[in-house]
Amino acid sequence: MIEKLRRIVNEIAYAQDLAKLSALHRSLVPFLTVASSLYDLALSLRRCLYNVGFFSKSRLPVPVISVGNVTWGGNGKTPMVEFIALLLAEYGISPLILTRGYAGGDEVKMLARHLLGRPVRIGVGANRAATAAHFFNHYGYIGSQNCLLKGIWPNKKAGDHHNLCKIGAVVLDDGMQHWSLHRDVEIVMINGLMPWGNQQLLPLGPLREPLSALQRADVAVVHHATLVSEEDCEHIKIMIQGKGVKRSLPIFFTSMSPSCFLEIGNVNSMVSLDAVNNAILLCICAIGSADAFVQGVKKMGALYVDRLDFSDHYFFQARDIELIRMKLRELKVKFESEPIVVTTEKDYYRDQEILRLLNPYKVLVLCSELQVLPYGEHNEDNFKKLLKELLEVKLSSSRKE
Repeated sequence: MIEKLRRIVNEIAYAQDLAKLSALHRSLVPFLTVASSLYDLALSLRRCLYNVGFFSKSRLPVPVISVGNVTWGGNGKTPMVEFIALLLAEYGISPLILTRGYAGGDEVKMLARHLLGRPVRIGVGANRAATAAHFFNHYGYIGSQNCLLKGIWPNKKAGDHHNLCKIGAVVLDDGMQHWSLHRDVEIVMINGLMPWGNQQLLPLGPLREPLSALQRADVAVVHHATLVSEEDCEHIKIMIQGKGVKRSLPIFFTSMSPSCFLEIGNVNSMVSLDAVNNAILLCICAIGSADAFVQGVKKMGALYVDRLDFSDHYFFQARDIELIRMKLRELKVKFESEPIVVTTEKDYYRDQEILRLLNPYKVLVLCSELQVLPYGEHNEDNFKKLLKELLEVKLSSSRKE
């Protein structure tokens, strides 16, 4: 029942015309509107209390890069956090990732696997400042907030890793609404497939804050850009810059690039993407942007792709496994071929045992990496350069205060 209600609310949030929704959907709109107004009131009160100093912001002794969004899931926050953490490690800085660890820590487990062997720490907890303090006490940290200005972040790859045991920077996962922690660079992620929905605040719409919150951002990143037209990308850009949200905001475009599959039961071996050529596939996922996942899979040369979607961070149950089995049996009869299940890393790491119950059907886990796309004058090198420049400017200002 709860899962069905979540799906209905999501459909309302991204509906362009409420008149085209079912009677059940429309009957919920008045209640959601009232709830949205109360959320707006609470948001305004919280913002006011921070502005007048009733709530204080903690400042960490190292640079803080926040990666967040103004809408609910599917914006590519976690892949961007990983991208930045790897970039920092590449240049000789040991970063600390601070995350809340939603829903059993599926994203944390995925990050831990991807960053294994790298000088990256992952701190989990709702109180990010307290979590950071624990890690600073345990591992130490490098200098002060001016550490990057003193040459720890060079222009070329660093060969000297003598300071990697100490934390040199913090990457704040889902940090845009975490106002209690000061940040030096604010990166906002935007889902190119579903940028703003109906432009209403939660729960009537997908917005966690009004679009005016983009004025706080230093960089905007439009994710899943390869799955939408160039016209749509330009429309998002105009929405941000051309209509006055923040005309000077640099905008980059990213996508997820599939690298390989892992097979349930033998996840230490990599399976080529060619494994799904001309195959019958059933995509199952419980992530924020199921459309992006399915559209990406459809580009891999499968004969037919079907799907079963669940709400973000949902834990699969025994009844769901039976539903998936039923769908697989239907596909097998229809195509006279053994179908393959394809899921995401997040879904796999949320519960690494439940999908084994689909045996003897083959279950593949899609692994992907974030790529910064060349778009206009912007590319991956520009993004890295801008990040370095923003930190230097912010930290120079901090030193003068």
